[in-house]
Amino acid sequence: MLDKLKAIKSRWENIKEEMNSPTIMSDMKKYIKLNKDFKELEPIVQSYEIYKNILDNIDSTKELLKTEKDEEFRSMAKEELNELVERRDAMEEEIRIMLIPADPEDSKNAIVEIRAGTGGDEASIFAGDLYRMYLKFFESKGWKAEVVDVMEGTVGGYKEVIINVSGNNVYGQMKYESGVHRVQRVPKTETQGRIHTSAASIVVLPEAEEFDVDLKDSDIKKDTYCSSGPGGQSVNTTYSAVRLTHLPTGIVATCQDQKSQIKNLAKAMVVLRSRIYEVEYKKHLEEITSKRKTMVSTGDRSAKIRTYNWPQGRVTDHRIGLTLYNLPNIIDGDIQELIDKLQLAENAERLKADI
Repeated sequence: MLDKLKAIKSRWENIKEEMNSPTIMSDMKKYIKLNKDFKELEPIVQSYEIYKNILDNIDSTKELLKTEKDEEFRSMAKEELNELVERRDAMEEEIRIMLIPADPEDSKNAIVEIRAGTGGDEASIFAGDLYRMYLKFFESKGWKAEVVDVMEGTVGGYKEVIINVSGNNVYGQMKYESGVHRVQRVPKTETQGRIHTSAASIVVLPEAEEFDVDLKDSDIKKDTYCSSGPGGQSVNTTYSAVRLTHLPTGIVATCQDQKSQIKNLAKAMVVLRSRIYEVEYKKHLEEITSKRKTMVSTGDRSAKIRTYNWPQGRVTDHRIGLTLYNLPNIIDGDIQELIDKLQLAENAERLKADI
């Protein structure tokens, strides 16, 4: 591990030197790439420095114990050595996880799609609950959320909401939310107090950048129409809503959130590009899943990943068998613990498989 860490530090120092070169400033694309690599390697280099310092202190304390005769001083040195060994072991575990190659998609923004599933009106209401939960989570992370498209339910909630989320490491956190979320509770529409099970599906896509997907204008069919609200009533009389169809694949993306057709077109293009990119990325996920268990849902949109049980106030994530009895906080946006536990399980799988 030390050899690997030394090589990483050497690479980090070379990048630092290259970034300070006058010639690199004229190539902004290369500078951005170097800056990204520099920032990704920096935490590992910092941990390496701390780890190396601990190893040096262990060696010097062991040497001291060989020559020191004073029993009181020896006792203090032994106590310090035990603490240093504990810190070394903890640092080694931390560094092993840091050395797992990061998924290059993790640093990307994300498209989050929320759709009501089985359960009729209650499913739409639950989809609305999940939408609000995620908005509060995004706010706590300092991420920016922009609604791309929305279809409201008949008695509240949403049949579908598509959000473009931008910020630091968005996809790396949100990818664990893909799959079917179930709710068990007495619906507002239930008159006899019976508990129903309804569902909503979440799809999280890494936002594809322009160079990720080669989109030809000739392959895209563009339709415009009037934006509409609940009940199909016209929101405006201009043809500002946009529907894009990728002819080779049949993939469709729509946006009617903005009054400007140009803004809607730009948003719809981001979603279309990301959905096309997902086809290839899904193959990558399925290849990984064939080698090891993964916490990230692949092509199976029917995979039930989490249950929210209102009567018992619990949330269960079925992938890792985790149950938390703090449903009110979770549905209020406090989902970081769930994501952290899923990341931990994912990293443990990756370490085990050595992928």
